[in-house]
Amino acid sequence: MIIQDEEFGKVTVRRSPRATQIRIRIAPDGTLRASIPLYAPIFLLKRLLKSSRTELRTLLNQTQPNTTYTDGMQIGKSHSLRIKPIITGPLKISRHGQHITVALPPNKTIEDADVARRVRDSIIAALRLEAKSYLPKRLSYLSDKLGLTYTKVRFSHASGRWGSCSSAGTISLNIALMKLPFELIDYVIVHELSHTTHMNHSTEFWKLVESGDPEYKAHRRALKAENPSI
Repeated sequence: MIIQDEEFGKVTVRRSPRATQIRIRIAPDGTLRASIPLYAPIFLLKRLLKSSRTELRTLLNQTQPNTTYTDGMQIGKSHSLRIKPIITGPLKISRHGQHITVALPPNKTIEDADVARRVRDSIIAALRLEAKSYLPKRLSYLSDKLGLTYTKVRFSHASGRWGSCSSAGTISLNIALMKLPFELIDYVIVHELSHTTHMNHSTEFWKLVESGDPEYKAHRRALKAENPSI
């Protein structure tokens, strides 16, 4: 059984006669899997998801694959990373305009866990700014073009998914979309907008996707080579 969460997307649910309580874990692909007692009502799982969002976001962040940060690395559409070795002084990470600058003292390396964590936090902040500036406008444009409506949009980065659409019409978009070519961003948006009409991947669903993105098959293949981790 599968349910849709407005932030985490697909949650695979397995009922087990041996389960005595609801347990949620993170699958290798970054999606959530839940094991629940045989006769437990689904609303209890949804309530647990709602109350555990902070913990689940933390766990999802911890399971993200390590990213190698390099000097001059492109961040999203308009930011870049600068790594500046310094002789004295503490580690300092700052963001000015379109640049994230890491002042790296001799006793630190960019691979150190504490350094990488702080760099990642700055990158997330930059991508969130870009996502909030670009994605709502593009979502509105494609929604009007296709005649598909949604209730609201929200942004995430904790999920291993590029986007999701809830049964209530809430579209969640991963801020890591800003790492992708524009045509792949459009494909993800069209995909999620199509779920406002078809909450499945039926033939009718893919026909609707094709009406908004005639090259969706190529874009779908290309997206599989990308990773939403930050």
